Amino acid sequence: MFIYNIKLSGTKIFKLIFILIIIFVVFLCGVVGYKLYNASVKVDDDIVCGSVPKLTNKNYSSILKSVHENIDIYAGQKIKFSGFVYRVYDLDKEQFVLGRNMIISSDFQSVVVGFLCHYKEAVNLRDNEWVEIEGTITKGNYHGDMPILEINSLKQIEKPNDEYVYPPDENYIPTSLIL
Repeated sequence: MFIYNIKLSGTKIFKLIFILIIIFVVFLCGVVGYKLYNASVKVDDDIVCGSVPKLTNKNYSSILKSVHENIDIYAGQKIKFSGFVYRVYDLDKEQFVLGRNMIISSDFQSVVVGFLCHYKEAVNLRDNEWVEIEGTITKGNYHGDMPILEINSLKQIEKPNDEYVYPPDENYIPTSLIL
């Protein structure tokens, strides 16, 4: 039979409590850091479509902004998304903007945003027709350097229930890959 005789003084108790508090704080910081890291690299399952990233209403404007700011990084990457055919007067006959209406104010004012697309049969598309495209991002020139999507496949779709996209939020962080 073992008998332990432990003398505890006020300083020993204080040191023990202090060490336990430090261990708890380090553990808490580790958990918070891990959760922040996971939140920053989280990939939403409905964004990835096979091996080609798909833009959604949630990530549309953030990715659009990032691609425009970093064309060289994204050039050559494939992308898939939907929008409506939108034309401006000075586009070639094989070009159009695959646009979405982005809400810019609380009273639902919107502006058209989107990617400039190159498609050999663009003349056959009607304005405001909804399509889903899969294409490759290239660096082109339209009033300066601009990403242009070379469309690999295009199909007509119905207008979605939620046709609007929203400005990038305060958590917007540009990356070199579309996720």
